[in-house]
Amino acid sequence: MTDIECVSDARAQLGEGTYWDPATEALWWIDIYQKAIHRFDPLTRKTETHIAPELLGCLAVRASGGLILTMASGFYFFDPTTGRFDKITDPEADLPDNRFNDGKTDRQGRFWSGSMFEAPGKPVVKNASLYRMDADLSVHRIVDGIGCSNGLAWSPDSRTMYYTDSHGPVVWAWDFDPATGEVENRRTFFDLSETKGIVDGSTVDAEGCYWATIPFQGKVLRFDPAGKLMRTIELPTDLPTCCEFGGRDLNTLYVTTAIYNRTPEQLAGQRNPGGLFALDVGVKGLPLVPFQG
Repeated sequence: MTDIECVSDARAQLGEGTYWDPATEALWWIDIYQKAIHRFDPLTRKTETHIAPELLGCLAVRASGGLILTMASGFYFFDPTTGRFDKITDPEADLPDNRFNDGKTDRQGRFWSGSMFEAPGKPVVKNASLYRMDADLSVHRIVDGIGCSNGLAWSPDSRTMYYTDSHGPVVWAWDFDPATGEVENRRTFFDLSETKGIVDGSTVDAEGCYWATIPFQGKVLRFDPAGKLMRTIELPTDLPTCCEFGGRDLNTLYVTTAIYNRTPEQLAGQRNPGGLFALDVGVKGLPLVPFQG
């Protein structure tokens, strides 16, 4: 059995954006709808929280200090010491019904974030995209025609990129050029149509296997590099949202969860919904690279 512990009973509306910082041995994560940036210290079990001015997307540590992140209106730098947010750019300023969502750094230190359509009451439009920000702060649209960006991760050798549109059951793989950050040859990595599942946040372990959170089904799944399901972990709450390896030896899988749009009846019987969980999965992860810009 997998050892599963709630390390922060945060009651997050929508926990996301897990990023382990090995330099400080702390986990950064966000609550999108509470506009909260959390820094969890596993040693003290304490959480430091900063409130953002907008809905959040994702974040990463900067090599020069502070964080880079996306909010509803684009890319920003954030200094946790001063609380200052400095806007970099908004590549979707002409799309007011979109906001930024899932992302992280690749192994070369470029920062990626994808957008999503979010306009309650309006028909869904697949006009969102996945963007790459290079160290010179230039932004490049890499994938378009997306409803909800999620599932971003790279193989250990940086030759494969994984990504999904959570409005469907398919996770794609691309050939990835680590030197340029360009992709080609999109194909299906795996398809959850039979189980009616979708993928939210994801990561890759040191063995090259892909870990995916499956919201509404309360599961974390592990797939081998060929897309074969290797393992299923059942969580005590039904909305896992993002995952990343952390801990001093990168042997703890941290998983965020959510209570967004869940009724008291739906949450009845669940343990620590909206909490931050630590899983001992018997596998080590890979360190995330700070943004180089």
